[in-house]
Amino acid sequence: MGDVLKNLKPELLWKHFEALTQIPRPSRKEQLAAKYVVDFAKKNKLKFLVDKFGNVVISKPATPGKENLTPIVMQGHLDMVAEKNSDVKHNFEKDPLQIYVDGDWVKAKGTTLGSDNGVGVAAALAILESNDIKHGPISALFTLDEETGLNGAQALQPGFVKADILMNLDSEEDGALYIGCAGGQTTYAKFNYTAKEPAKNTSAFEIKTTGLKGGHSGLDIIAGRGNAIKLIVRLLHELNFKYGIQLVSINGGSKHNAIPRESFAVIRLNNKFVKDVCGYVENYNSIVKAELATVEPNLTVSISNSKSKSKVIDAATSKNIIDSLYAVQNGVIKMSADIEGLVETSTNLAVITTKSKSVDVILSQRSSVESERKDISNSIAVLLRMAKADVKQGDGYPGWKPDINSPILKVMKSVYKNKYKSEPEVKAIHAGLECGIIKERYPDMDMISFGPTIIGAHSPDERVQISTVVKFWELLKDALKNVPVK
Repeated sequence: MGDVLKNLKPELLWKHFEALTQIPRPSRKEQLAAKYVVDFAKKNKLKFLVDKFGNVVISKPATPGKENLTPIVMQGHLDMVAEKNSDVKHNFEKDPLQIYVDGDWVKAKGTTLGSDNGVGVAAALAILESNDIKHGPISALFTLDEETGLNGAQALQPGFVKADILMNLDSEEDGALYIGCAGGQTTYAKFNYTAKEPAKNTSAFEIKTTGLKGGHSGLDIIAGRGNAIKLIVRLLHELNFKYGIQLVSINGGSKHNAIPRESFAVIRLNNKFVKDVCGYVENYNSIVKAELATVEPNLTVSISNSKSKSKVIDAATSKNIIDSLYAVQNGVIKMSADIEGLVETSTNLAVITTKSKSVDVILSQRSSVESERKDISNSIAVLLRMAKADVKQGDGYPGWKPDINSPILKVMKSVYKNKYKSEPEVKAIHAGLECGIIKERYPDMDMISFGPTIIGAHSPDERVQISTVVKFWELLKDALKNVPVK
């Protein structure tokens, strides 16, 4: 074991976690981590399989007297998000992480820590290595390339895993048991246009929407934050209706899974309307600031002179772009009837980019109910096609519909209450977990997800709370010996 975490308990878990922090394993480059778990299986004389994608499953027989318990697979992913502060020199494909203990937290110096999902992987390895933990037939599934698209889980084939219950060890909140997640799909729209010479007696202006918080389009969609693209399209629709603007370009957002924080449009105005339009934008700024005052205190919509000499988008296409994006649904579509406070279905207008011959748009849809995800995706596609856009949709990934009558949920709630004298929170997450995809491959498998407290995942501020890792470990051990008889 390394020296940094050697005094932490449980010793076996932290031994494997520290070893993983010394192995470069960014997404799509986690082969050395896969080798680590395969070498572990060989060293401990445990059966293992590796599929064509590189996913690994390791199995261990039941302890004597527990052979009749329902077979369980523990599951985690081997890759980590590779992010660092700008002033830190670190090669994620070659360099080990510089980890340290800060009070009740384990952190890394200037980089992501990889506790997402290194702690879950380490816990599964520790269970497999231990000889004093009672359990039925168990296995551990280690997937690859989760962070860039759940690709390891997507590659799983029926029969690779042999278990009736899956314990996903990739949640990040102490005291919470997750029983559902959203599936997702991406819609791409391309508005092809003809570039035209601008009308005479017009001037160019740039409109900016800035200062918004943005955030994750799944986790943060419930907060009701402003969408920079929707806000600027709303204004363009009003200006076009009232003053007949010419659209030069419109851009906003940067990632398919983020709420856009900023948007920019260049327009041309008839010179006789300049003063009126500037006043209109100033008033619009006041209106939307008042509407979103609580959640977006730094929102600003502004207009300024532009030096653009570019041609304009033809009037018909410009109207189609503005009108369809003004009309397209955005935000929360439906809340769950089973879990209070959970967003069941949502959609996000994520990115818009003006190119030399087209305006390209990316929208993302999420739902924990597969039929609802397809419905909202199809309705958006229909609207955009009516506006003459070329529309394509990705295959998407399935959600994991919450089952409040899950047998493993019942077991873990009982174990938690007996051990900690309080009720755990039962939750679902409006974002993707591998459980949704695995459930599609293994529809009869009962599932649950839990883990310790991890703060700042996917950022250099990432840290895992030591005291909650102890609770996570104890809960996992007790749950394994209390699963139902098959």
